[in-house]
Amino acid sequence: MKWKLSVLDLVPVFGNRGDTYALEQAAELARTAERLGYTRYWIAEHHGMPQLACPSPEVLLAHIGARTERIRIGSGAVLLPHYQPLKVVESFRLLASLYPGRIDLGLGRAPGGAAHVSMALSGNFLENVRQVPDKLQDIARLLQDSYSYEGEPVGARPNPPVQPEVWLLGTNKKSAEYAAAFGMGYVFGQFMSDVEGEEVLRAYREAFVPSPLCPEPKTIVTIGVICADTEEEAKRLASAGSALFRSEKTEEEAAPYSERKLLVGTPQTIAARLDRMSESYGTGEFMLVTTIPDYRQRLKSYELMMQHG
Repeated sequence: MKWKLSVLDLVPVFGNRGDTYALEQAAELARTAERLGYTRYWIAEHHGMPQLACPSPEVLLAHIGARTERIRIGSGAVLLPHYQPLKVVESFRLLASLYPGRIDLGLGRAPGGAAHVSMALSGNFLENVRQVPDKLQDIARLLQDSYSYEGEPVGARPNPPVQPEVWLLGTNKKSAEYAAAFGMGYVFGQFMSDVEGEEVLRAYREAFVPSPLCPEPKTIVTIGVICADTEEEAKRLASAGSALFRSEKTEEEAAPYSERKLLVGTPQTIAARLDRMSESYGTGEFMLVTTIPDYRQRLKSYELMMQHG
């Protein structure tokens, strides 16, 4: 395999199972990913969405860390507009002290919920988004113990033996520009984007400014994957769980899902697609998000990708 595989878990609530069961399945997916040899297991943040069970990745990561041993765990992403940098770094330095050398701090700019939910969480979201560049700079300074407030040094404790890896997540050139300017790793969310990822990642690498947090540009591409033993079975599962990846086309002949966002097939056909993407995108790691609305089938998809891909 020319590339590494990782997992992005939206912590979906399927059927009538409920939130508690969905959270149990998150831990089960993390343990399975570790056993199979996946590089990372990340958790997304969403608010006010009945079908998604995790509004607080850092809390769930503490639970996941205690139930795994080696796999890197992280946020995909903490939605920075809602929070103050000091609190974010404190939380992830605490995780990095509990689970040294395993913590990733993935940061995003999205609201993660409906307008009124976002306002209830942190007020004026558009104003908060405008503050993101300053917050990213503060995150970097806090992780390097060089942050001050009104001229007074302020530190984020505890101080772990290994700092969290910092990644910025996004779906367009703006997020890539921020990641490059602040010397952070960049995760391109192809599973949510209609933009050509090759151009975005090229722009990131060309503009990258080395930093103590990230001396060289590093990238991950997040892509939807539904994998099964046969093409027919994969397509059947895709038709049941591909709403997240539907194309923006409205005409009747539009595909049921966007092939740019979601790969559907057997381990061999998907691996061949990832080979081509790795070459054209210039990336050596893919983060897979699988939305099959059945927990057992979801695990099997991840198992097939690692065992036979």
